[in-house]
Amino acid sequence: MSLMSDTGLAAVKSADRVLDLFELLSHAGREMSHSEIADMLRIPKSSLSQLLKNLIARGYVEVTANGRGYRLGEALLRLAQGAGRMRDLATQSEAFLAELTNKTGESSALNLLRGDEAEVAATVLGPHRLVTHMRLGDLAPLYATSGGKAILAHMPSSFQKEYLGRVQFERATPKTIHSVKVLRQEIEKIRAKGIAYSLEEWTPGIVGIGVPVLDPGGEPLGAINVAIPASRFNPEMQRRAEQALIQTRDDLLRQLLVNPRTARSEPDVR
Repeated sequence: MSLMSDTGLAAVKSADRVLDLFELLSHAGREMSHSEIADMLRIPKSSLSQLLKNLIARGYVEVTANGRGYRLGEALLRLAQGAGRMRDLATQSEAFLAELTNKTGESSALNLLRGDEAEVAATVLGPHRLVTHMRLGDLAPLYATSGGKAILAHMPSSFQKEYLGRVQFERATPKTIHSVKVLRQEIEKIRAKGIAYSLEEWTPGIVGIGVPVLDPGGEPLGAINVAIPASRFNPEMQRRAEQALIQTRDDLLRQLLVNPRTARSEPDVR
């Protein structure tokens, strides 16, 4: 037990040092020497050397041309740009979600990947008295909602394999998927059709239909979905919602091509 505790504390200390280093280099606004960094952060030089070695290998810190200084690297910039792209996507999606809700009469949302969950990043409420409320910031397991499933099904196979190996199912409703075998079959169906469904699997009485929003490399930027009370769900509503989702997704992607800051320019970089 003591060993586990020591290991955990060491990991937290190491993470703190990484963040302290990033903040120091950012605030300095210039290259800094090894000695300067060690003195400012009060880190033993041997520990700093190993930390810098790891961060340089990952591209988060760069060595200056003279080999004597360190500055923030391109990989960190890409992370920051990625966060900005997601905010841009949420902002740009709002008008399209409004049109989607207008076409379907149902609440709509943009979902973004957050760890092993899908987060509601933008949403428009339907006009009916009986509506589904998808609040900004709401999180749900990828296996339970239509938006989450749409994202999961189009993630790289390496992500899916790792996810399926670690997922812990919680049954939000009697219809929630609760086995890896069933989820894997669901992923295959979604990839084949391009549309994901949640049939009262996250909220009783609510049916979700979602489609992925893919970058030029075929990886998901997010997903858009509509949430329909089961009392209004029928084959005609399903057909209308699917058509509206696909049209809205395609319109949004065309907008992203016109204003490409949101779309990933390097599909293999997350």
